[in-house]
Amino acid sequence: MTTSEAERSAMRRALALAATPGVPLGPNPRVGCVLLAPDGTTVAEGFHRGAGSPHAEVDALARAGAAARGATAVVTLEPCNHTGRTGPCSEALLAAGVSRVVFAQADANPVARGGGHRLRQAGVEVVGGLLADQARAVNEVWTFAVTSGRPFVTWKFATTLDGRSAAADGTSRWVSSRAARLDTHRLRALCDTMLVGTNTVEVDDPALTVRDEADEPLDVQPLRAVMGLRDLAPDRRVLDDRAETVHLRTRDPHEALAALFARDRQHVFLEGGPTLARAFLTAGLVDEVVTYVAPMLLGAGASAVADLGIGTIADAVHLDVSDVTVLPGDDGEDTNVRLTMTPGPTPGRTSSPTPSPTPRRT
Repeated sequence: MTTSEAERSAMRRALALAATPGVPLGPNPRVGCVLLAPDGTTVAEGFHRGAGSPHAEVDALARAGAAARGATAVVTLEPCNHTGRTGPCSEALLAAGVSRVVFAQADANPVARGGGHRLRQAGVEVVGGLLADQARAVNEVWTFAVTSGRPFVTWKFATTLDGRSAAADGTSRWVSSRAARLDTHRLRALCDTMLVGTNTVEVDDPALTVRDEADEPLDVQPLRAVMGLRDLAPDRRVLDDRAETVHLRTRDPHEALAALFARDRQHVFLEGGPTLARAFLTAGLVDEVVTYVAPMLLGAGASAVADLGIGTIADAVHLDVSDVTVLPGDDGEDTNVRLTMTPGPTPGRTSSPTPSPTPRRT
């Protein structure tokens, strides 16, 4: 079944609506919807504003009112067929009298999928797959989480040219420049969880908050997660009231991610030390690597990652570079380079992860 130019244009608009700035991160996907009259003109638009709020289709239908009857709904994600905090979008579209539905990405969530089939059964024309790749790009992390049963993991670290994250005396401020630190906060704001180990909390006492250029915390903060068996000293900054904190009393990365997934977390920003990095790497649980490289040499000191047990170059972990960005320094600071990469096969990769809970869509 083909689509019209009006529908393709409406889908591009729906994708822009889905990506509206300010929508809270997770646990739901970002979705946009445009309702078209039979002559191809726009009747109404809508988008999802976060868990508990109307889904994009319902938002658009409410704005359209009676004009929705006989319309075509162009939506970036297959209408859900599930009752959570809100009812099924498939039933809302049927009740409104929509005659045709064009969606981009099929719903990857096993709990919510099936809306397309329900609509077809009721006699509605349904076309799927229009601009599907663009739609998946809008919800890359959500799609990964619901299909993999665990959060997407971004490992971030700062390093010198010779791979040192700190000098021999333990000092690490400032391997990264101010521009790199501001960029890190931008990336933190794209995640819903910050994860470190108990040793990092004990030694570095990080706040693990997302801050602006004035070093002030933002109003909405990711969950702060600390992984490890040791108790945390009550005066550690990670235990203040600036953000929620959870202590994951395990050394198993699979267990940690399962616990976070059960809390509807979908994107973990891993900022722990070399031991925690090794644990996630060898478990095959690093999906993206972001490193800030400073043009300096130390020759000794802490490495960015602990010993991976690699004894020959043939066993090296290779990474595919997807982005290289130069971050100019100022006030005498070094220029840093940000590398974004995807890891390849890892020595010691665990082949059977701990089963995770079924995802929800609310």
